[in-house]
Formats: sequence, C-alpha cells, structure tokens
Amino acid sequence: MGLFLSVFAFFGFIILVSAFFTVKQQTAVVVERFGKFNSIRQSGLQIKIPIIDRIAGRVNLRIQQLDVVIETKTKDNVFVKMKVSVQFKVIQEKVYDAFYKLEFPHDQITSYVFDVVRAEVPKLILDDVFVRKDDIAVAVKRELNEAMTTYGYDIINTLVTDIDPDIQVKNAMNRINAADREKTAAEYEAEAQRIRIVAKAKAEAESKRLQGQGIADQRREIARGLVESVDVLNKVGINSQEASALIVVTQHYDTLQAIGSDTNSNLILLPNSPQASTDMLNNMVASFSASNQVGEAMKLGAKKKQEQDKKFPDENFGDNDTPETV
Repeated sequence: MGLFLSVFAFFGFIILVSAFFTVKQQTAVVVERFGKFNSIRQSGLQIKIPIIDRIAGRVNLRIQQLDVVIETKTKDNVFVKMKVSVQFKVIQEKVYDAFYKLEFPHDQITSYVFDVVRAEVPKLILDDVFVRKDDIAVAVKRELNEAMTTYGYDIINTLVTDIDPDIQVKNAMNRINAADREKTAAEYEAEAQRIRIVAKAKAEAESKRLQGQGIADQRREIARGLVESVDVLNKVGINSQEASALIVVTQHYDTLQAIGSDTNSNLILLPNSPQASTDMLNNMVASFSASNQVGEAMKLGAKKKQEQDKKFPDENFGDNDTPETV
C-alpha cells in the first residue's frame, strides 16, 4: 500500500509540474484542448490542464529576414541575379491566422517575390534596373503586404541588396565605362594643351612687343646720340660727312672691343687689319661726297624744270587737257 501511494504521489507531482510552462519574450504559444484551439499565451509563466491541454506550437513575434535570390531577364535580354531581402514579422493580434492559415510562410513569401520581380524587371533595361531598384523593392513590398496581411504577417521592409549580371556583361560595362573615362580624360588633356599653347603664344606676343618697343627705344636713343655727336663735331670744324664716317668707325672699333672681351666668342671678322678701317673711312667719305653730288644735281634739275614750267605753261597740257579743265 505504501509503495502504491509513493508511485501515485510521484506521478501526481509529474503531472502537476507539467501543468506549468513558460513563454519567452516576443513569443506566443498556441494551446489546444483535445486537438482544438483553446488559447494563445503570451510571455511569462503560464498554466494548462495536464493531459487535456497541450502546446500546439510557438510563434516567433520578432522581426525576421528572408533572403530570396531570383534570376530573371531584363528588357534588353540580359540575365541578372537579384537578391531581395524581405523583413517581416507576425502581427501579435493575428497569431491564430499566422499559425493555422499558413503552414510554410517562407515558401509563400518567396513565391510572391519571384512573381513580382519577374513581372517588373523585364520592363526595364539593365541600366534602369540599377537606377530603379528602389521602385522594384516598393512594388514587392506592396504586393506582399496585400497578400500576407490575410495570413497575419506584416511586411516591414523589402530591399534589393544585390544585382549581379552575367560576367561577360559586367566586363563589357566596365570596358564601356573605362572607354568613356578615357575619352573624358583625352578631352581634358586636349583642352589643357590648348590653354598652354594659347598662353605660350600670348606670352611670346607680349615678349615680341616689348622686345620691339625696346629696340625702337634703343634706336631712337642711338639716333639722338648720333645727332648730338654730329653737332659736337660740327662745332670743332668737322663737317657732317666726316663726322658720320668718324662715328661709324668708332662704332666699328667698339664692336671689335665687345667681341674681344667675350672669351667664348668664335667670331672672326675679315678683313680685320688697321688698313681695313682706313679703307672703310675713305670709302664712306667718298660715298657721302658722291651722294651729295647726286643730290645737288637732282635739285638743280628740279629747279630748272620748275622755271621752264613757269615760262611755258601751255606746253605741259596733255592731248585731252584744256585750259578750262586745268
């Protein structure tokens, strides 16, 4: 009898302990009685009738993420693999629907994602798929929300996290991008070269202008110095021809002196003897005298012609001229 009571007490204790159970935070427990839905228990210490009630299942109320990889074709016939991440959770007030209406929620969500993506992507070319990936994600979320709310699921967000075209397409896109960048670089280099050429041309033009102005000023000062030198020589009884010849000879010797002072100069003047300077001076004086004689003869001829024109004015009329027109 004592043994029987001990066994009975032991089984009674086991049954009593099995009546208590705990539910974790962000979790809901579905309790059934004789196979029929009885209640939904939230987090904390809960109690059920042993043998009569049983825990049918536990529903996770936290946000979950499902990654779906889809291969589809774009409008320009390029096959791409897209990875869509769906973040969802069970609505706390609809735990019953989530547990009893849908057996495999992940499969259901995957099917809807496939359906929406394969309906949206073929409308776009490859470049637009990258640009409008957010529009694709919004379309997936809208379609999933309409379908999954009935089953007690709330779609928090959908993200297109990866777009992976075929390797040959990616290589072609990289080549196009590289060629476009090389073209842009060439245009910038050409523009820089043009700017350098224009700047160099402007600098050379300015240099030539300043150089010409310097040469003009130099010659003007030389001419002024020559005039002053001739005036000084005229005052001491040297006429203009002899003064000019003397100045030229003096400049000749100054040039020789400047050339001789440069140790790196390889210039040789021929002839370069003392007699050469004398000959040059004599030749210049003779040239000046001859030019003066020619000038005087031309002046005398012009004067005679003017006197003749005054004496016989009618002889200067042409065949078609008349005194009235003159």
